[in-house]
Amino acid sequence: MNIHEYQAKALLRSYGAPVSDGRVVLRADEAKTAASALEGPLWVVKAQIHAGGRGKGHFKEAEAGEKGGVRLACSVEEAAAMAHQMLGRTLVTHQTGPAGKQVNRIYIEDGSDIAKEFYLALLIDRKTSRISVVCSTEGGMDIEEVAAHTPEKILTFSIDPATGYQGFHGRRVAFALGLTGKAVGKCVDLLQKLYTMFVEKDAEMVEINPLILMPNGDLKCLDAKVGFDNNALFRHADILALRDETEEDPKELAASKFDLNYIALDGEIGCMVNGAGLAMATMDIIKLYGAEPANFLDVGGGATKEKVTEAFKIITSDPNVKGILVNIFGGIMRCDIIAEGVLAAVKEVGLKVPLVVRLEGTNVELGKEIIKTSGLNVIAADNLSDAAQKIVKAVKG
Repeated sequence: MNIHEYQAKALLRSYGAPVSDGRVVLRADEAKTAASALEGPLWVVKAQIHAGGRGKGHFKEAEAGEKGGVRLACSVEEAAAMAHQMLGRTLVTHQTGPAGKQVNRIYIEDGSDIAKEFYLALLIDRKTSRISVVCSTEGGMDIEEVAAHTPEKILTFSIDPATGYQGFHGRRVAFALGLTGKAVGKCVDLLQKLYTMFVEKDAEMVEINPLILMPNGDLKCLDAKVGFDNNALFRHADILALRDETEEDPKELAASKFDLNYIALDGEIGCMVNGAGLAMATMDIIKLYGAEPANFLDVGGGATKEKVTEAFKIITSDPNVKGILVNIFGGIMRCDIIAEGVLAAVKEVGLKVPLVVRLEGTNVELGKEIIKTSGLNVIAADNLSDAAQKIVKAVKG
């Protein structure tokens, strides 16, 4: 789960990390009051969406010379006007895709005096199952671009969970960033606070870009992007309360309410599978035979008829889906339950695209009989390879 920048900064502040003073604006008429509460003399006005590249982004139907989603104002009135201009409009960045995202929140904060900009992040390294620290002197830029063109400017290392964070970790970052004097101690202290927050809140990512060095030697988190492990949210009611459902894919949101593991993709063949491994294999074999999966969807090992019905409805709600492949290997999951769920969904939403069903395992003959006698135009398959070839052929014509 991701949160907005202003929420991330409030969390950082609660752990003692240095951030600018700021106010969130939900309605245009609140903007002037919010800006007036800050000292100035410069104000930064930031569109709040769950995507990077806001400063380089553009608003749909933008006026000539209009700036992106992060702007600098020289007065309270100018800051309020900028907030009014951005609220309710659609911001397009390289991470949102051409559809963009609607800006429903604005964050106004004090401007900062910047001497240098750096990149700093804590991430889960799934290869080592440890927290990794990533830092670079190239702050404010896309770290992917730095990695591609100047990888020597990125330092990455893991923290051993047996020892946890130690001072030498912070000094290693400080020296890699070229910090001197009191800034070294500030870096050691900051990384300690970020690590503590990361562990205590079950974070998956804490990205500070840029981390700035100020002329007086202080450090400040000028921007913050924080994401959390969804499987640990039951332990953190305070974090779950920060969830902004308007920022999430409607299909993924609907799936989460039925405990379905769904991720939308860009292909044309919808997949309904039980088991993450089988789902990945299904997606791979669809690509092998010349098509692209429209989603990852794992209904789980103990799905009910209602969950299967909802899963099918979610797949068919995607306008990009030109065909559907149901691939079930029944262990705990019974094939007859899958068949009944598919039939219930088809009766409710209709079937406008080709449907291939491959069933194997518990109650497979009963499941096949249910589909066979349903009167639906369903293409049966004997194995995974046969199923993939049939759905690709049906979609490609």
